Amino acid sequence: MKLQVAIDRVTLDDAVKLTHELNGVVDIIELGTSLIKDYGLLALKSAPFNLQSSEILYDLKTNDEGVYEFEKGFDANADILTVMAGSSLDTIEQVYDVTEKFNKEMLIDLLEVDNNKIKEISGFDNAIYGLHHSKDSKDSFDAVDTLDKFKKNFPAIKKIAVAGGIDLKQAKAIATQGIADTIIVGGKIVKTDNPVESAKQFMEAIK
Repeated sequence: MKLQVAIDRVTLDDAVKLTHELNGVVDIIELGTSLIKDYGLLALKSAPFNLQSSEILYDLKTNDEGVYEFEKGFDANADILTVMAGSSLDTIEQVYDVTEKFNKEMLIDLLEVDNNKIKEISGFDNAIYGLHHSKDSKDSFDAVDTLDKFKKNFPAIKKIAVAGGIDLKQAKAIATQGIADTIIVGGKIVKTDNPVESAKQFMEAIK
């Protein structure tokens, strides 16, 4: 199982500093949508991330103009890019083709889509399917139960990531369950006094 750490709502300098500290400690470092909107892909391309050990994901949340955004994202040194499941099937097919051409990865963000839509887009074998509980939602989120139901409904989907306020206890339960390939953690690592130590605790929890 992989640990993906999401860096959001910080300055670009702080994001660079955090990625250097977490490089090699975690599997994937995510630069969140807020960073991309604040600074843009040109700034991210020029920033000295220079990761050698961890992959880097840009949370583009592409909805349209997929080919353009994905080509720009991979040109800006991303290893993984995200597309929203609610976008058109044409968009998802096109960004999948771009991803395959670049020999990279894409994550389909399943935020607020129903099972009919998931079924429609379930055939992208190399894609990561991200179960994502909205940060704005007032509802509680049981990641283990959600993963269990998802796997029963879509047994053919191979790569699954999960995000939504996951703490150490939940991380351990998800790892024991054995369905998700990646857990995504944000504030419970990057907003702590010692993000590196917190990340190590999560890594220990999921191994």
